[in-house]
Amino acid sequence: MPAGKEAMRFGIFYEHQLPRPWADGDDQQLLADALDQVELADRVGFHHVWEVEHHFLEEYSHSSAPELFLAAASQRTTDIRLGHGIVLTAPQFNHPARVAERIATLDLLSGGRVEFGSGESSSEAELGGFGIDPADKRDAWLEGLEVALRCMTETPFGGHDGRFVQMPPRNVVPKPLQSPHPPLWVACSRRDTILMAAEKGLGALSFAFIDPEEAARWMHDYETTMAEKCVPVGSAVNPNVACVTPMMLCDY
Repeated sequence: MPAGKEAMRFGIFYEHQLPRPWADGDDQQLLADALDQVELADRVGFHHVWEVEHHFLEEYSHSSAPELFLAAASQRTTDIRLGHGIVLTAPQFNHPARVAERIATLDLLSGGRVEFGSGESSSEAELGGFGIDPADKRDAWLEGLEVALRCMTETPFGGHDGRFVQMPPRNVVPKPLQSPHPPLWVACSRRDTILMAAEKGLGALSFAFIDPEEAARWMHDYETTMAEKCVPVGSAVNPNVACVTPMMLCDY
């Protein structure tokens, strides 16, 4: 491994998919099974568990309250990192003060194991359900993220009067255990969002199913852009890329 490079780490990723037909108790069993899997992943040395936030996406994802699932996981594990992959930070989805409060509380409950991924959503069902114009979603994501980070790190928060958030000065408590805040990530599915992540000092959560050669090119572009153009959105840079890849386990 070259100097300065970290070893590859492995994690698990949950959408909480639940295909029809549905029976009473299916959602409860889905969550119970996932918590058992996370507990096992912690024991055998997986580094991360990532949990999405989606709304109204029947069958595809029944993970509308990831902060509750990760809080439950925090009490059944000791080492595995608890990743929001992602929190929807447009204020129409989640007010930034509430995002800051939930992230900080989970960080305290878990002993400082939170990874704070954020994103916009690309689904009309979600955007329309919360009254978000798709043309505004990138700006709303960024303003919500910036205000949430200020709520986590300013004592007291100095207030904000923006396009999507208006909030008076308040001391937002508690503050996270990790200082200045948990590592920051953003959801990426295209090369241009990978480069945007690098420019803003964010880890790139790549949800595109790409081959290893393409992943290597994206990684090179990410590192080059971060070195040349990075202006961090947070108080710390997270120079890492995570890639989602499918696998199957079966009896043999």
